[in-house]
Parts: sequence; structure tokens; C-alpha cells
Amino acid sequence: MAKEFFRSIYVVTYREILRFIRERSRLISAFLMPIMFLVVFGAGFNRLIGEISPGVDFIQFMFPGILAMTVVMGSLFSALSIVWDREFGFLKELLIAPLSRTGIILGKALGGALTSSIRGLILLGFAPVIGINITPALVIKLIPMILLLSITLSGVGFVIAARMRSQQGFQGIMNFVFFPIIFLSGVFFPLTSTPNIIQTLSKFNPMTYGVDALRQIFFNDLNVIDKNIQPIGIEIFGHITTVWENITILSVIGIILMMIATWMFSKQE
Repeated sequence: MAKEFFRSIYVVTYREILRFIRERSRLISAFLMPIMFLVVFGAGFNRLIGEISPGVDFIQFMFPGILAMTVVMGSLFSALSIVWDREFGFLKELLIAPLSRTGIILGKALGGALTSSIRGLILLGFAPVIGINITPALVIKLIPMILLLSITLSGVGFVIAARMRSQQGFQGIMNFVFFPIIFLSGVFFPLTSTPNIIQTLSKFNPMTYGVDALRQIFFNDLNVIDKNIQPIGIEIFGHITTVWENITILSVIGIILMMIATWMFSKQE
């Protein structure tokens, strides 16, 4: 049973990575929007806004959020492969094969996480062009966080994909879901400066904890971390979350979403 489970994860993950390598348009399309935000939106507002807080200008503040957005875009839309497989009949062939259904879902999540991480690493390579210094030590710290964020947000896509029968319907719903997730996560502005209703809604958004964790890791590397003056941390019942608390919350949400997606996937087919 364990052998079948791990074999399922390997087979599906390998297929997702192979598809990603062959379809370079997916990489280009997912990469252009974050670059546009960084170059046009970031550079333009950086002069207008200046420093968000002592030692951190607008581009430095926004870059971890754009990194998270790049990863999440790939993660959410990686679930499109489920709809595509269902629509063209490949999913039925996959289900009658001696593979674990839980392994299939986890394999797709892992495949989506790895391909999304590639997008994130490419964006990190672009950072010095806009004046952000990236050290090898920082990259090593960021990779596990990027993978966790990607797997967790894949769960959102899989829960939606379990009910969808067409690619057009899935993409329509995902476009509706994607923008609230992005704008309620603090990618472009400190959540502490928003109305109370926005701050409350943001706490139910899993991406919020991923963005904040990435931002705290970045600020630690810049040696400007100070929760009394920096727009970081999420206030929950008067307590400001740390990196590890954000990671814990994100992990719990990810496990719950994957369990729901696996259950829905089993019921639907």
C-alpha cells in the first residue's frame, strides 16, 4: 500500500514537471505579470511613496509579496490540469491505474509546487536588476517557504477543480478567486494601514501568512526587523505573529485543504 502511494506521487509529479518543461508558454505568461508589477507599478510608486518604514523602501517591501504572487499564480492554476485531464478523458485512465487517489492529488500538488518554485527562483534572479540584494543564504531560507506556500494554495485550486467540468468554467472562477486572494494578502500595501474589515478578512486568507513569512525572512536578511516600527506580522487577538507561527498556520490550512480536496476528488469520480 505504501509502495503504491509513493509510486502515485512520483508518477504524477514527474508528469506535471514534464508538461511544464514542454509548455514554455506557461512559464512566460506566469512570469510577465509579476515583472510588470515590479517594473511599472513598483518603480513608479517607489518615488512617490519612498520608504514604507525606516530602512525599507516600497520596492523592498513589495518584492516578497510579488514573489508570493508569482508562486501562488502557478499553484492556483496548476489545478487546471485536473480539469484538463477530466475533459479529455485522461483522468479516467489515471483512476483505473493501480495508483492511490490521495497520491494522485499530492503528486499534482508537489508537481505544481516544484514548477511554481522554479518561477519564484527566476524572479529572485531578477531581483538585483531592481536593486534588491539576494544572498545564497537567503535563497536557501526562502525555498522551503515557497514550497509550503505553493502546496497550500494548490489546495484551494484543487477544491475548486474537483467540481469543475470545463477549462473555461475553471478559469472563470479562478480569475474571480485570484484577485481577492492577492489584494487581501498585503502584497502591495501594509495591512496595518487598511480598514478593520480588510484586516479581518485578510486573516482568513492563507496567502496572508505566506506573504508575511516571506517578508519577515527578507527583513531579517536586511537587518531591519523591528516589529515596533516595521509593517510586518499579523495581529491575532493582540498578538503579532512570528515567522514560525505563520508557517504553522499555513501548514495547518494546507493539510485541511488537501484533505478536503482528496475527499471531494474521491466523491466526484
